[in-house]
Amino acid sequence: MRSPPSPGSSTTARLRALRALVDETAALFHQLRASAALLYGEGENTAGRRGVLRGLARTGPQTVPQMARARPVSRQHIQVLVDALLEDGLVDLVDNPAHRRSHLVRLTARGEAVCREMEHVEDQVYSALAGTLPRDDLEIAARTLRSVRTLLADEARWRPAMAAGRGESRKP
Repeated sequence: MRSPPSPGSSTTARLRALRALVDETAALFHQLRASAALLYGEGENTAGRRGVLRGLARTGPQTVPQMARARPVSRQHIQVLVDALLEDGLVDLVDNPAHRRSHLVRLTARGEAVCREMEHVEDQVYSALAGTLPRDDLEIAARTLRSVRTLLADEARWRPAMAAGRGESRKP
């Protein structure tokens, strides 16, 4: 079993930096949620609904399972959101040439208009903030967060360390 890194080691410094990044990311998530509540209210235009609409606007039509894997949340959670968006006329279902039973979800013209309006509102907020932050810093932050997200998605990379930290034997 490996001993923990010594307090002055570069590994410890990286661990502290990663922990600070994760803590700031969590704090940013909560601030974004509070800011979104001010922008959109807390009614029907929930974060989940906005996320599904935004994802479809960026990637084009997708199946419910594809959307769930990309988030990652349960297929059932996405299905509930899609059902509500269908009822509101913001998305519709089209045949999927790759799969007979799993339809593609796509934005309707009304859904596209809602996405454009969301982007316009958010761009106003982002414009007010962007001038105070150096572009290079923003690009580095985005790359760093993308890298951490990719590493976390690779469970084989960190699960053995989690098991070892709990004193469990390694499981295949």
